[in-house]
Amino acid sequence: MKNNTTLIDAINYRRSVRVYDENKEIDSEIVKKCIQQATLAPNSSNMQLWEFHHITSKTILNKLAIACLGQSAAVTAKEMLVVVVRKDLWKKRTKENLTYLEKLFGKKPKEKYTSREKFALNYYKKIMPFVYGDFFGIYGYIKYLISWLTGLFRPTYRQLRKSDMRIVAHKSAGLAAQTFMLSMAAQGYDTCPMEGNDSLRIKKTLNLPSKSEINMVISCGIRKPEGIYGERFRIAFEKVYKKW
Repeated sequence: MKNNTTLIDAINYRRSVRVYDENKEIDSEIVKKCIQQATLAPNSSNMQLWEFHHITSKTILNKLAIACLGQSAAVTAKEMLVVVVRKDLWKKRTKENLTYLEKLFGKKPKEKYTSREKFALNYYKKIMPFVYGDFFGIYGYIKYLISWLTGLFRPTYRQLRKSDMRIVAHKSAGLAAQTFMLSMAAQGYDTCPMEGNDSLRIKKTLNLPSKSEINMVISCGIRKPEGIYGERFRIAFEKVYKKW
């Protein structure tokens, strides 16, 4: 898979592997490289509200295997990646984006900025605080009501409640997780995203803050033949494809 691997090769190769070969090691540096590639995934407003916890410690791997309910994909894994949503870091990420843009555009009087530059700066100075700012969920419903009323007259963004922003952050993290798994497939390495897990135990094991959320736990290794449960099944394309 490594030489001249195309995207379609990686997509076809990637399977959710349930059993890894315990006699075959994987290179942690290659896994780290795949995680770096995952950070290039598209994400909402470039906020990058994620963290990637690369697990190589046998002790922590054993604890996570228990937290993943003892499933074989966790028990036989050589390494794991825990993708964590950090919506609580929105202020820091906003500031980092703003600092980058100010450096990119250069220091100059306000009137010297182009309309595009002004929009980009105001996006992080005003729009992101409006979108992510909240007070026990109350502010989110006020914003939602404002958008609903505005929507009576023109198209408007409506996903402004606390629950909506949580979904936005998880979608971005999910895109990164998929990018990681395809990158691993391109290296001839296997993965399995495991939904079945005790997220609270995982957060305690990794000493994560209470406001963080587990997006996905991905086991890593090299497949055994029995680790693939038969041919890939998908619903007929005609049933899910709608052309307008």
